[in-house]
Amino acid sequence: MPNPDHSRPWTAPTATSRLDARVQLPGSKSLTNRALLLAALADGGSTLHRPLRSRDSRIMVEGLRSLGATIRETPGDGRFGPDLAVTPGPIRGGSSIDCGLAGTAMRFLPIVAALGDGPVAFDGDPHARERPMAETISSLRALGVRVDAEEPRLPFTVHGARSVRGGEIEIDASASSQFVSALLLVGARFDEGLTLHHRGERLPSLPHIEMTLEALRQRGVDARRVGDASWRVEPGPIAALDERIEPDLSNAAPFLAAVVAVGGRVVLDGWPRETTQVGALLPQLLEPFGATSRLADGCLEVEAVGGAIPGASLDMHAAGELAPTIVALGALASGPVEVTGIGHIRGHETDRIRALVDDIAALGGRAQALPDGIRVEPAPLAGGAWRAFDDHRIATAGAVVGLRVPGVEVDDIGATAKTIPEFPELWAGMLAGPGGEGATA
Repeated sequence: MPNPDHSRPWTAPTATSRLDARVQLPGSKSLTNRALLLAALADGGSTLHRPLRSRDSRIMVEGLRSLGATIRETPGDGRFGPDLAVTPGPIRGGSSIDCGLAGTAMRFLPIVAALGDGPVAFDGDPHARERPMAETISSLRALGVRVDAEEPRLPFTVHGARSVRGGEIEIDASASSQFVSALLLVGARFDEGLTLHHRGERLPSLPHIEMTLEALRQRGVDARRVGDASWRVEPGPIAALDERIEPDLSNAAPFLAAVVAVGGRVVLDGWPRETTQVGALLPQLLEPFGATSRLADGCLEVEAVGGAIPGASLDMHAAGELAPTIVALGALASGPVEVTGIGHIRGHETDRIRALVDDIAALGGRAQALPDGIRVEPAPLAGGAWRAFDDHRIATAGAVVGLRVPGVEVDDIGATAKTIPEFPELWAGMLAGPGGEGATA
């Protein structure tokens, strides 16, 4: 299928039959960017097999190259592009890094830059300047690193002094677990390692932090949780590693939600039996909406009858990045759907709560912002504009709604390039199924 013109609104296809599809997804953004960073800090060369090729991962690659790593493409064995060979180099200053809208880049790379030999300037997209960055700046200063910043957000400059003492610090990571992961990932290179305590009103996403700890342990680093909201990374070597990146399970959310929306069956290839990815929670999150799941032979099979979608109440504090998909199902449900524990997604690529409320209302739906979530009431929907707000999760939520509502026009499906550039093609392939038909545009 030719790549759609992302400069014009994308008409979300409407399903005309039950689904019967098999889907293969590109690699995990979260795992790819953690693996890239650790490979750049390692004691030797590493190879990442089946890494994600997206805007976010490209930003991480270019940022690490600016800081001294050599990263080159090598032939891969998958449909989503080449592998990446990473050779560490001395961390250097004297560069400027454009973080785009990538939360991992803007939170992870400044900690690496603190180990360099000079200043590194950080900036990003216009909306990136609105994203929470105070804890990155304050934690670096608490570690004795000079940071020039007029405001507690981008742009700012980190002045590397070749080493960071480390030790024990406290931060408030209520706004994002990435503040914790950024420090833990680099902590083994601090002279005294790092003991990190979170002190705040909300516990950050523990699955993402566990992903970080496991990535460190795979490279021989002594990294562990030492309290309800405390972690310790010992100083020491970071081993080189050849690793295969798992498919992005969070990107599976719209494809699995599609089964709930219209009924049928979807099989996701390469689903790991054990994983630290938040997307692994999808089967249990979709169960209240009538989905059944089965994991066998490295594949996840999800089935649903379709038709009337029941209402549900879900606490998604551990899986906020999946919330836009669940809220999209709520817009199609026959009963109220309430999603709570997600106040922190106001500080993601956009204010996701406000974006979802506005988009659902624009189609005639009834959605209400809660202090810590969203409530959606049943209402008839009509086609119309669905704004992506430069946010990949909001864009794919519009695709889910469009399965049942003809004429949903996503203004920027290109926003999905952040984590899944092939989304329009994969979506069309899912709807076509084995027989090649199953949707209207």
